[in-house]
Amino acid sequence: MDRADSTTATELGFDPDALRERYRQERDKRLRADGEAQYLEVAGALARYADEDPYADPTFERPALHDEVEVAIIGGGFSGMLAAARLREAGVDGFRIIEAGGDFGGTWYWNRYPGAQCDIESYCYLPLLEELGYMPKEKYSYVSEIFEHSQRIGQAYGLYDQTLFQTRVQKLAWDEGLKRWRITTQRGDDIKARFVIMALGAASRAKLPGIPGIEDFEGHSFHTSRWDYGYTGGDTTGNLTGLADKRVAIIGTGATAIQCVPFVARDAKSLHVFQRTPSSVDLRGNSPTDPDWAQTLQPGWQRARRHNFADIVEGRPFQEDLVNDSWTDIFRSLASGVAEAARRGEKLTPQEAAKAAELADFVKMNKIRGRVDETVRDPATAEALKPWYRQFCKRPTFNDEYLPAFNRDNVTLVDVSAAQGVEKITAKGVVANGVEYPVDCIIFASGFEISTAFRRRVGFEIEGRGGQSLYEHYKDGFRTLHGHSSRNFPNWFYIGVGQNGLSVNMTAMFDDQAQHIAYIIKEARARGVTTVEPSAEAEEAWVEVIRKVAILNRDFQNACTPGYYNNEGGERSGGLNGQTYTPGINRFNALLAEWRAKGDLEGLEFDREA
Repeated sequence: MDRADSTTATELGFDPDALRERYRQERDKRLRADGEAQYLEVAGALARYADEDPYADPTFERPALHDEVEVAIIGGGFSGMLAAARLREAGVDGFRIIEAGGDFGGTWYWNRYPGAQCDIESYCYLPLLEELGYMPKEKYSYVSEIFEHSQRIGQAYGLYDQTLFQTRVQKLAWDEGLKRWRITTQRGDDIKARFVIMALGAASRAKLPGIPGIEDFEGHSFHTSRWDYGYTGGDTTGNLTGLADKRVAIIGTGATAIQCVPFVARDAKSLHVFQRTPSSVDLRGNSPTDPDWAQTLQPGWQRARRHNFADIVEGRPFQEDLVNDSWTDIFRSLASGVAEAARRGEKLTPQEAAKAAELADFVKMNKIRGRVDETVRDPATAEALKPWYRQFCKRPTFNDEYLPAFNRDNVTLVDVSAAQGVEKITAKGVVANGVEYPVDCIIFASGFEISTAFRRRVGFEIEGRGGQSLYEHYKDGFRTLHGHSSRNFPNWFYIGVGQNGLSVNMTAMFDDQAQHIAYIIKEARARGVTTVEPSAEAEEAWVEVIRKVAILNRDFQNACTPGYYNNEGGERSGGLNGQTYTPGINRFNALLAEWRAKGDLEGLEFDREA
């Protein structure tokens, strides 16, 4: 027996074996044979849930473009804007952004549901704060401020004049004769670009549950990423007076529902929340920014703060917790067993360290479940709201109003875990556990496609040298060098999640990727090369690195309740499970910094015009 197992259930106050068995049972009852296929592609008759833009001018038209640019950036969210900003700083000005929405913001353009808020502190999350001299109003910014900050970046970096809004890419194809990418769009554009940066972020395509009868409903329905304020009334701060006489169903209890449920609950005649798997809901504790504290910040403070946050998340030593919130509390808690052993002068084996982390995880999740009991008055509802899984089987959520919403007389939680989800939708309502719930409105709080097939998430064809499909190249999982480029796709770069360092603070991750890609493009231009791409050997070597480090996380994910972190419990490659650099974002960035410092662009091949 190792040291971590020697602690008794009496000493702990709970039985670890009983918890492991409960976690396994809860996982197994949610496993579905269809895995990720349970989600419908938002296309055809369902396209309105994702393609319609309630915020843009529906009459907008412009002439088709037939021109050439140095760099085309596909996507105008934070990752695309960061790509543009870092290119401009590198002296590359000949770029154009292509964005489907009517303004900048990406996820924060589409996600304008009531209560939408970043779950990472704004001082780390909002990019380019020092560059723009802006300080967020609160520790956790709401969507209105985040959207305004997107516009601020666009204005400060002169991006509006270089962006095609309300434009969707239909195909991206490499023209070997021209040594250019040809980009076609739904507006008839044929744009030639020397370099392409795909900056679609991690959450760009709305996801719908594959519930039978979803098209039969005769009431009103919409996805949270296309919130219909014309129907609900109000705005992102609430006051949804249009729901005063409406029976509302919300399907989904992930990060989006955690934020919007309290607002709907306040104003709807009745609200039924359909839950398959409860979220882990910890304290938020938002507060206004202290101006005196802001005055003490020194140059470089945001990068230092992001680095400190990532160190804590990765379990690396740190002198001070600069962020000091519920996120860092989680990781401090998980590292407590190993830290205690170190204080005693003990050196744990990897197996003992993993067991110590598991016990600390049990303690933390017992507190999360205890908070449910302390907050929710009805015992049956409280029991259904308790998450029975390890902390990072799903992205944790933080909210101070969600759990109290279930104490309202007009709010009902419908637990559908035993039936593995809602059974069907009828013309009049939602059927779950054999009961039909008549409703006037269905709101799908089902999030975005994050780990479904890459082709489906991207939504357009990508053809490299010789007409090779990128999706065929990725049929067995991503094949890249450092996550940003692939063999036979010259001058093509990708900012996103796949074979790079994953961070819960995604804007910091996107920024580091943008800076690295801007460096490569700058060097390629300075060296007078026509094309740049990974060598076959370098790509294969990096794929092998990812395979090896993925083993560290595989057993944990396989034991988790189904979700997008583990491909809904399925084995398909190419999603988050097994496709990231598990040592973490700081170690990944250090690796790239060392690569840049060498100056020889190792692993990249160049073609020069004769």
